[in-house]
Amino acid sequence: MAVQLDVRIDRDTPVPLYHQLAQQLEAAITNGALGPGDAFENEVAMADRLGLSRPTVRRAIQELVSQGLLLRRRGLGTTVARRQIHRKADLTSLYDDLVREGGEPPSTSVLSHDIVTDEVAASAMGLPVDTPLLHLARLRTTGDIVLAVLQNWLPPAYSDITVDELERDGLYSLLRVRGAKPVVAHQRIGARPPSASERKHLGLTPSQPVLTMTRAAFDGMGNPVEYGDHCYRAQDYAIEVTVDER
Repeated sequence: MAVQLDVRIDRDTPVPLYHQLAQQLEAAITNGALGPGDAFENEVAMADRLGLSRPTVRRAIQELVSQGLLLRRRGLGTTVARRQIHRKADLTSLYDDLVREGGEPPSTSVLSHDIVTDEVAASAMGLPVDTPLLHLARLRTTGDIVLAVLQNWLPPAYSDITVDELERDGLYSLLRVRGAKPVVAHQRIGARPPSASERKHLGLTPSQPVLTMTRAAFDGMGNPVEYGDHCYRAQDYAIEVTVDER
């Protein structure tokens, strides 16, 4: 049964009615009053209860659908979408982002932990192509959902990072303990179909895309800290970028 939210509409303010409603509905979702999968009140019933027109309620609901907070499915009605992780384009790790978002603490499964040479990763960090790098492949999970497949290559200075440490903490936290502080990065964001391995790990179909991010990060002296090649479940993840005029 759909929850009837306590919504207060102020008709004396210049703020549009649909926007007032959308803001309060969004707040109910973000503060946990409505959880993932919860049924959402029918727009006709909501319009009648609040004394609003159906187009006003429909527009407010569409705002939340556009933000990925609500799902509309024919025959099933409107429900609250699964929580999406929003990452700002800052020098943070996915572990840090998940902790900041709150909820259940993330967990990590280490798929590989090997010393390798990799021309792409070494070149991205400005190192000789035959430099021995610590290659990490990990799955990042929140709740029962695997959100991301993370691959990272680290310079020799950080090759002492262990599997046990990676399963307990975020990579950037482990780097900071070792005196590494990424302050600048070259980053590329994209999307593509998942590989067979990624489909298996992320529980995707071939038609569902993954969001990708590659990053070469450096400290304040220009020394390389890490190179990452990550892919995320696009339906559960977003990257926010602020742009301004130069």
